[in-house]
Amino acid sequence: MKRIIAIVRPEKMEPLKEALFACGITGMTISQVNGCGNQHGWKEHFRGTEVLLNMVPKVKFEIVVDDEATDSIVATIQEAARTGEVGDGKIFISPVEEVIRIRTGEAGPAAL
Repeated sequence: MKRIIAIVRPEKMEPLKEALFACGITGMTISQVNGCGNQHGWKEHFRGTEVLLNMVPKVKFEIVVDDEATDSIVATIQEAARTGEVGDGKIFISPVEEVIRIRTGEAGPAAL
Protein backbone atom coordinates (compact mmCIF):
# COMPACT_ATOMS: atom_id res chain seq x y z
CA MET A 1 0.00 0.00 0.00
CA LYS A 2 1.06 3.57 -0.63
CA ARG A 3 0.15 6.89 0.94
CA ILE A 4 -0.19 9.66 -1.60
CA ILE A 5 -0.04 13.23 -0.34
CA ALA A 6 -0.86 15.94 -2.87
CA ILE A 7 -0.46 19.64 -2.07
CA VAL A 8 -2.47 21.64 -4.62
CA ARG A 9 -3.98 25.06 -5.32
CA PRO A 10 -7.19 25.77 -3.36
CA GLU A 11 -9.18 26.29 -6.57
CA LYS A 12 -8.27 22.73 -7.65
CA MET A 13 -9.88 21.10 -4.60
CA GLU A 14 -13.30 20.37 -6.13
CA PRO A 15 -12.05 19.27 -9.58
CA LEU A 16 -9.47 16.97 -7.96
CA LYS A 17 -11.96 15.56 -5.48
CA GLU A 18 -14.40 14.74 -8.30
CA ALA A 19 -11.63 13.18 -10.42
CA LEU A 20 -10.56 10.96 -7.51
CA PHE A 21 -14.13 9.83 -6.86
CA ALA A 22 -14.46 9.03 -10.59
CA CYS A 23 -11.34 6.82 -10.26
CA GLY A 24 -13.00 4.80 -7.52
CA ILE A 25 -11.30 6.36 -4.50
CA THR A 26 -13.75 5.91 -1.63
CA GLY A 27 -11.94 7.83 1.08
CA MET A 28 -9.53 10.70 1.43
CA THR A 29 -8.50 13.32 3.95
CA ILE A 30 -8.49 16.95 2.81
CA SER A 31 -6.88 19.74 4.86
CA GLN A 32 -6.47 23.47 4.37
CA VAL A 33 -2.75 24.20 4.80
CA ASN A 34 -0.24 27.01 4.28
CA GLY A 35 3.28 26.66 2.97
CA CYS A 36 5.93 27.94 0.66
CA GLY A 37 8.11 26.48 -2.04
CA ASN A 38 9.44 27.81 -5.32
CA GLN A 39 6.52 30.23 -5.45
CA HIS A 40 7.89 32.15 -2.41
CA GLY A 41 4.67 34.10 -1.87
CA TRP A 42 4.12 37.70 -2.90
CA LYS A 43 4.62 41.25 -1.70
CA GLU A 44 1.85 43.50 -0.43
CA HIS A 45 1.80 46.94 1.10
CA PHE A 46 0.27 47.31 4.56
CA ARG A 47 0.07 50.78 6.06
CA GLY A 48 2.83 52.03 3.78
CA THR A 49 5.19 49.15 4.52
CA GLU A 50 6.06 46.38 2.06
CA VAL A 51 5.29 42.97 3.57
CA LEU A 52 6.40 39.61 2.14
CA LEU A 53 3.64 37.04 2.47
CA ASN A 54 5.53 33.79 2.01
CA MET A 55 2.96 31.37 3.37
CA VAL A 56 0.68 30.52 0.49
CA PRO A 57 -2.71 28.82 1.10
CA LYS A 58 -2.89 25.29 -0.32
CA VAL A 59 -5.05 22.19 0.01
CA LYS A 60 -3.56 18.86 1.13
CA PHE A 61 -5.08 15.56 -0.04
CA GLU A 62 -4.06 12.34 1.73
CA ILE A 63 -5.02 9.01 0.17
CA VAL A 64 -3.94 5.42 0.85
CA VAL A 65 -4.18 3.06 -2.12
CA ASP A 66 -3.08 -0.41 -3.21
CA ASP A 67 0.33 -0.49 -4.88
CA GLU A 68 -1.22 -1.30 -8.27
CA ALA A 69 -3.42 1.82 -8.21
CA THR A 70 -0.62 4.26 -7.37
CA ASP A 71 0.44 5.20 -10.90
CA SER A 72 -3.11 5.81 -12.16
CA ILE A 73 -4.05 7.89 -9.10
CA VAL A 74 -0.88 10.00 -9.43
CA ALA A 75 -1.67 10.56 -13.13
CA THR A 76 -5.22 11.61 -12.20
CA ILE A 77 -3.91 14.08 -9.62
CA GLN A 78 -1.45 15.56 -12.11
CA GLU A 79 -4.12 15.95 -14.78
CA ALA A 80 -6.72 17.49 -12.46
CA ALA A 81 -4.36 19.83 -10.54
CA ARG A 82 -2.01 21.09 -13.27
CA THR A 83 -2.27 24.66 -14.54
CA GLY A 84 1.28 24.87 -15.88
CA GLU A 85 2.11 27.81 -13.61
CA VAL A 86 4.45 28.06 -10.62
CA GLY A 87 2.60 26.95 -7.50
CA ASP A 88 0.73 23.94 -8.90
CA GLY A 89 1.97 21.88 -5.94
CA LYS A 90 3.70 18.62 -5.19
CA ILE A 91 2.88 14.91 -4.84
CA PHE A 92 4.60 12.76 -2.20
CA ILE A 93 4.39 8.96 -2.24
CA SER A 94 5.43 6.79 0.70
CA PRO A 95 4.93 3.16 1.74
CA VAL A 96 2.28 2.20 4.29
CA GLU A 97 3.05 -0.81 6.45
CA GLU A 98 -0.45 -1.50 7.73
CA VAL A 99 -3.98 -0.14 7.78
CA ILE A 100 -6.54 -1.13 10.40
CA ARG A 101 -10.21 -0.19 10.35
CA ILE A 102 -11.03 0.71 13.95
CA ARG A 103 -14.73 -0.21 13.78
CA THR A 104 -14.32 -3.78 12.46
CA GLY A 105 -10.68 -4.64 13.11
CA GLU A 106 -10.15 -5.38 9.42
CA ALA A 107 -6.52 -5.00 8.37
CA GLY A 108 -4.59 -4.50 5.13
CA PRO A 109 -6.25 -3.64 1.80
CA ALA A 110 -9.64 -4.78 3.14
CA ALA A 111 -9.50 -1.87 5.61
CA LEU A 112 -9.25 0.71 2.84
